[in-house]
Amino acid sequence: MTRLTDSLGMLRSKLVPPQATMLQLLTGYRVSQGIYVVAKLGIADLLATGSKTSQDLAAITNVHAPSLYRLMRSLASLGIFTETENGRFELTPLAATLRSDHPNSVHDAAIMFLEDWHWQAWGNFFDCVKTGETALEKTFGTSNVFDYFETQNPEAGQHFDNAMTNTSVMTNQALPTAYNFGAFKTLVDVGGGQGSFLSALFHQWDHLHGILFDLPPVIESAEQQNLLSGFEKRTTLAAGDFFKAVPDGADAYLLKTIIHDWDDASAIAILKTCRRAMNHDSKLLLVELIVPSGNAPSLSKILDLEMLAVFGGVERTEAEYRSLLLSAGLKLTRIYDSPCPWSVIEAIPV
Repeated sequence: MTRLTDSLGMLRSKLVPPQATMLQLLTGYRVSQGIYVVAKLGIADLLATGSKTSQDLAAITNVHAPSLYRLMRSLASLGIFTETENGRFELTPLAATLRSDHPNSVHDAAIMFLEDWHWQAWGNFFDCVKTGETALEKTFGTSNVFDYFETQNPEAGQHFDNAMTNTSVMTNQALPTAYNFGAFKTLVDVGGGQGSFLSALFHQWDHLHGILFDLPPVIESAEQQNLLSGFEKRTTLAAGDFFKAVPDGADAYLLKTIIHDWDDASAIAILKTCRRAMNHDSKLLLVELIVPSGNAPSLSKILDLEMLAVFGGVERTEAEYRSLLLSAGLKLTRIYDSPCPWSVIEAIPV
């Protein structure tokens, strides 16, 4: 697959002038903002019941019809919608993912990534690279995006939680069989959010008992979302702070896309908290992207810029995870690949 990608890249470089490719990369924000607008307006939801004209859509959403048409026409040229000969717009499989009720919805992600707060932070990316501080620090006076959500923008925090739940659909389908979670009787899902991954594990492994652990407001939200309905006898909800303590004595401690949100010092602190709670034969499991070596394109390398600009975290290589775990008294034993971009990193107490 890598050879095919490289070959296609070489062919493209010969057919398309470099300046044209660079200009396309430079102007990508136009497409991103266009997608954000239709997500914010709920256009994909409105087209779920059938095709509509831009005038129909404008009347429902109370926006300027000629401007909306220009936007829809542009996105249709990219395959995001289809414009029919009679001037009506229809969903494509790509546009369908912007529906709020789609099983693989990116609706909340589209809003989260392009809302004003996120856009403003990225506007300070130059200073971020220059100083090593997050752009969030310069923009809003806090280096911790979760503090920002809690104290300044709860609505953005809700979009983030929903986006992470929706994104989890991919990992929830791929990871339960990529690793033998059935080897454990009790597993703590540290920072487990709404419990969607724990629910996926319960469907796969009928003997597993899970402890969903997260901050008190997140656990309250999990109770309301009720994603673990039907598994009440196998579920324990626990509220707390993973910098201070996590439930002790479990067979396994799972941190799914948690460690990448934090710098090395904070990540080690979280891992040490888990290490203190582990038995001598417990296992620690990290679900993370692994940054590959060389110039190969990778989601992890692009997402690492998001970590740099906004979250203050780091996407890491295998060697960096090995060193990080060792600093917390843990030894990386194996990395399990999965059908999705995320891997399961297994570690044991040293």
